[in-house]
Amino acid sequence: MLVAFSVAPSGTGREDGSVHDAVAAAVRVVRESGLPNRTTSMFTELEGEWDEVFDVVRRATEAVAAYGSRVSLVLKADIRPGYTGELDAKVERLERALDAE
Repeated sequence: MLVAFSVAPSGTGREDGSVHDAVAAAVRVVRESGLPNRTTSMFTELEGEWDEVFDVVRRATEAVAAYGSRVSLVLKADIRPGYTGELDAKVERLERALDAE
């Protein structure tokens, strides 16, 4: 299973609206999980089995909760039983298709 998620606090009280410290806390949870993962400017992707992936998402969300009075979580999942290594494989297939053009 692949999951792309974005989690951020609101009600932080920061004048500039920045949430980078809270996001760093979430990404730290993801990286320490040992699951394959990738973070971009908008989302963090991770790969694993249902229970382990959602445990990491839950713990990352809890880490962010310490930074504000509310938490926003956006999540998208690709559930494809029997497939692993798709975090990179999907991108590799895309690049090959682009190169073929």
